[in-house]
Amino acid sequence: MSDTGKEPDAIFADRRDRIDDFDFGAETAAVFDDMLDRSVPLYGEIQRMTGELVSEFVEDGTSVYDLGCSTATTILHVARFIPSHLTAKFVGVDSSPEMLDIAREKLREHGFPYPCELKCADLNDGVNVVDASVVLLLLTLQFVRPLNRERLLRSIQQGMEKGGCVVLVEKVLGDDSTLNRLFIERYYDMKRRNGYSDLEIAQKREALENVLVPYRLDENIRLLKEVGFSAADVFFKWYNFTGIIAVK
Repeated sequence: MSDTGKEPDAIFADRRDRIDDFDFGAETAAVFDDMLDRSVPLYGEIQRMTGELVSEFVEDGTSVYDLGCSTATTILHVARFIPSHLTAKFVGVDSSPEMLDIAREKLREHGFPYPCELKCADLNDGVNVVDASVVLLLLTLQFVRPLNRERLLRSIQQGMEKGGCVVLVEKVLGDDSTLNRLFIERYYDMKRRNGYSDLEIAQKREALENVLVPYRLDENIRLLKEVGFSAADVFFKWYNFTGIIAVK
């Protein structure tokens, strides 16, 4: 992958008098690729698994949507798995202009071979999905306000081709408070192994408190089925992170 957007993440390295809500502006965009590599367990494996799975669902002449596409890392990974005889259009949607600027540069550097439209939009306002065989929501739905999630997923389902798939990767809450706490502690251990200090972990946790709202695994699956997906199953699980694929 390109080094564009791969500056080291030290956003929360210095003690702050006040912790503002986490945002995806210029400061975050500049370090976002490093942040994901160090903050998401088995991030590279999640990307590989996503590419492998969606390659079975991409239909000739349809669109692949990446909602919350950030710096286009997933778009680049997924494109590698699409059979060469298929034509497809990619659509990336993100609320951060700074993320999309980096995404455009990464796609240009890689000589991205497919048509790709990048749109700046807030998913809380809904999304217009057209002729999609694949829709990706990797670490995205958890940042959509809970009151808007069902409406967003329903509009995705309605804009998809029959037989298409949606891929959802989320932080999740455990069913049991003791196990949930244990899983979170092990997650913080992983972040420490990847070079984050206790101060960085604590300050980022506070910044995310009102921004990232996780559901339980069963709540996510129930929501997918309530909006009309015929099947949904887990393809990845690591403590408090999960990957779900659902089929229309």
